[in-house]
Amino acid sequence: MSYGKETHTITAVVEDRPGVLNRICSMFRRRGYNISSLAVGKSESFGLSRMTFVVEGDFKTVEMVSKNLNKLIEVIKVFVLSKEHSISRELALVRVNSNVDTRSEIMQIVGIFRGKIVDVSRDTLLVEVTGDENKVDSLVDLLTTFGVQEVMRTGTVAMSRGISFEDRNYKEKINNH
Repeated sequence: MSYGKETHTITAVVEDRPGVLNRICSMFRRRGYNISSLAVGKSESFGLSRMTFVVEGDFKTVEMVSKNLNKLIEVIKVFVLSKEHSISRELALVRVNSNVDTRSEIMQIVGIFRGKIVDVSRDTLLVEVTGDENKVDSLVDLLTTFGVQEVMRTGTVAMSRGISFEDRNYKEKINNH
């Protein structure tokens, strides 16, 4: 959650090997950059992973983060995504107190947000929701009136809209990797 600070989304294609995440996070720490969200997963290419960072700061900060990431040997390519030309999503699991009296109201609220009830116990419901950060924040805020016990969020993942934003040089670099 950014709490009103300007945020920017950066994705990076990196070598999928031990220590890469630590080197990248150490670079962020040394330079004093704040990561609001971090998600990492395997990519479409064997031996490479994609990282999505949501970084707080102005455009100059984002430019410096991008340049510093590009200096790291394990980083293949860095992309700064604009909010207008990208899609971002987050997954959250929320355990909320419920009883016979509140269960149907919670289910209605979850339905409005196109969420799912993925587990039911006598005293709680486990809710799954996917969407942008604001959607997840809004649902969690509404559920707090019932008593939220636990929240687990994945962090933001993002891609550009439409045709791939990755240029020919990047594709050649991947193929030669």
